[in-house]
Amino acid sequence: MKNTFNGHEAIIIQQIVQDISLKLRFINLSVDGKLVGMETRVKNVVSSLETGSDDIRIIGIKGIGGGGKTTLARAIFDHISIWFEGKSFVENVREVSKCSGLKELQKQILLDVLNDQSIVESVSDGKNRMKKFMRGKKVLVVLDDVDHINQLEALAGDITWFKPGSRIIITTRDEQVLVAHGVHSYNIHDVSLLSHEEAICLFSRYALMRVIPNQGYEELSRKVVNYAAGLPLTIKVLGSHLCGRSEREWEDALERLKTIPLKETLEILELSYNGLENDQKEIFLDVVCLLKGEMKDEAIRILESCGFRAHIGLSVLEQKSLITISSTDGLRFHDHIEEMGWNIVRRLHPHEPSRHNRLWIKEEIEDILVNELGTKATRSIKLKNTDLNVAIIVEGLKHMKKLRFLSLSPRYGKWNVDGNSEYLPDALQSLDWRGYPFRSLPKMFRANKLVNLEMVASNIFELWEEGERKVLKKIRFIDLTCSKLRTFDLSMTPHLETLNLQGCYGLFELQMPVECPKLKFLNLCGSKVMKFNISLAPSLETLVLHGCKEFEELCSPVECPNLKTLDLFMTKLRNLTLGMTPNLEDLNLRECYEFVELCLPVECPKLKSLNLSVSRVTNLNLEMTPHLETLDLSECNYFVKLHLPVQCQKLKSLDLTGSKVSKLNLGMTPHLETLDLSRCKEFAVRRIIIS
Repeated sequence: MKNTFNGHEAIIIQQIVQDISLKLRFINLSVDGKLVGMETRVKNVVSSLETGSDDIRIIGIKGIGGGGKTTLARAIFDHISIWFEGKSFVENVREVSKCSGLKELQKQILLDVLNDQSIVESVSDGKNRMKKFMRGKKVLVVLDDVDHINQLEALAGDITWFKPGSRIIITTRDEQVLVAHGVHSYNIHDVSLLSHEEAICLFSRYALMRVIPNQGYEELSRKVVNYAAGLPLTIKVLGSHLCGRSEREWEDALERLKTIPLKETLEILELSYNGLENDQKEIFLDVVCLLKGEMKDEAIRILESCGFRAHIGLSVLEQKSLITISSTDGLRFHDHIEEMGWNIVRRLHPHEPSRHNRLWIKEEIEDILVNELGTKATRSIKLKNTDLNVAIIVEGLKHMKKLRFLSLSPRYGKWNVDGNSEYLPDALQSLDWRGYPFRSLPKMFRANKLVNLEMVASNIFELWEEGERKVLKKIRFIDLTCSKLRTFDLSMTPHLETLNLQGCYGLFELQMPVECPKLKFLNLCGSKVMKFNISLAPSLETLVLHGCKEFEELCSPVECPNLKTLDLFMTKLRNLTLGMTPNLEDLNLRECYEFVELCLPVECPKLKSLNLSVSRVTNLNLEMTPHLETLDLSECNYFVKLHLPVQCQKLKSLDLTGSKVSKLNLGMTPHLETLDLSRCKEFAVRRIIIS
């Protein structure tokens, strides 16, 4: 019988055959206890490979060392290799390229795919031969543990090297390697660590030769798995180590892990650390020892204060799978990454903390301070929730002449004070002393290297005793939230970028005799400051005067080209004329009871939120606010008419609750989601005009 299938039908039949074959192979995978949890992970990557498609596709698998990247890539390779004319799984690219050279890896691929046994004379020769001969076969190539772009350039330089339908899979710890090679983000897969149930199953296979723990070993197995925190490498190593041992030996092994990390895991993880530049290594150690859980902006602030290029540094650490940066949880990392970092800091002098460059363990720090064991080796200290007397702390710091980072907080929110603060190391670059108990900084503290000063909820009344005018030439960040500060002179901080005086309720004066060209963020929330000349801060991006009930003068017109947020909630301001504010996004004049007039500039292209609630505004021109999304005119008892121009097409929320508005022209507002007209007694539904 003559075959009448057309090309499209043939492709469909081929895909059906592939799907059935893969399902059969997944069944074999699911019964292999050494590949616990692999089925779903393999399916996710295989689906993105679309092996039935004729394009040439490069897929990346990235993740932490020991996280199962190679195991996943091997499982995928075994599952789909039957659909290719040639195949090659190149293991340990990073290690082999350093030991034997890239031409040996090129030779392996040529041998695997083409059975070409001739000598590769050079990397350039290997590239030319691969480019010339690989085009003849639809191939599957896995490049495992790649850590440098030159490896990819030598082994998979360009998609034109390969025949349509070919697939290249790359595993790496460094996402940037994939990005630099042109792998699209949607083709980069994060290898997920094992769930608790998967980890128990895998551990039981290695330690007990069964799927679930033996009776009596359940709790011990749970403790081991909790320690491993989903890392397959640790589970396998510990499982093999504990196999055939008694319960008592298991208990001893677990106790040992509390002080002596698992060597095999640390060695694998440390490969990522070794690949960092020296300054990136320092950033990494600061992060794992001192900055866990800090939000990204705060971490950058501290790291920059210590002289590091923090933006690129944190990005590199994230791309190399050493840390994750969460908008809710801040800087995070796997428990064994933390262990690895701690081990690097401590291993040269494991029993002499005073010789460590970073100190973060409360008991060790207190012992060093009490016994005055400090040395020049110490560069950073983070001491939280301590009961130590301030005098003991200050005396102990005298031996740490090179201390650059100091973070202190008391256990119960208040310090035990005996005497005065007479000393702080002049080498300090970042000082965070929560609840600082004294009225000013130590008189002998020169602070000529200080970049970041944080003294939240402190007793500080003035920076220097008796109003001494000591210029802080390097200071960029100051946070004195909820302190007892009365005045602040900006002329003493010529390079200041961020000033947070929120909750300084006694602050009545902000001296600004000269221009502050670098000031970007200023928060005076709740203070008694009455005026501020915004024109002297041309770089200002955020100005918060929220709840400054005495504030009445900003300057007119406001010209601040970088200003994004202006919060004037509950001030005494009567009017506001915005001049050059092209980047303004958020303007809050809520509960400004005396406010009567807002003059927007010729163009306010980025304004998204405008709040005039409970003001005395009578009219409003929104002609030049094309991106306005939220407008609040609630309780505006003098506002009677609102005409929304054609330009307000992005408006989503309009609140007129309790206002006197009697006529409303909505114009073109296709994105309007919320319109509140409750308690608008002067308003009738027929007075709504919709264009």
